[in-house]
Amino acid sequence: MKDLMQEIIEFRDERGWASYHNEKDLAISISLEANELLENFQWKNSEEAVADSKQNIKEEMADVFIYLLQLAEKMNVNLVEEAFKKMEKNALKYPAERSK
Repeated sequence: MKDLMQEIIEFRDERGWASYHNEKDLAISISLEANELLENFQWKNSEEAVADSKQNIKEEMADVFIYLLQLAEKMNVNLVEEAFKKMEKNALKYPAERSK
């Protein structure tokens, strides 16, 4: 993950984009890219969308991930740690025995 983050930062910095990558704009970019991901599924069922657009879906997923990593780096957030915490919280909120 460290190598990927370093590559993302280098890519951003080589283009002089760091000043545009504040928390607000990164959050907006995550949302915009997520909507581009959704476009692949519009008016199709899941199977059709994946068959027609799998490569584009993968690329849009990567765009969301890249912006999310940048936001986490900017805010000094360990996403893996936060995901584990959120799963613990979800387990309490949605116990398996009550969801069947």
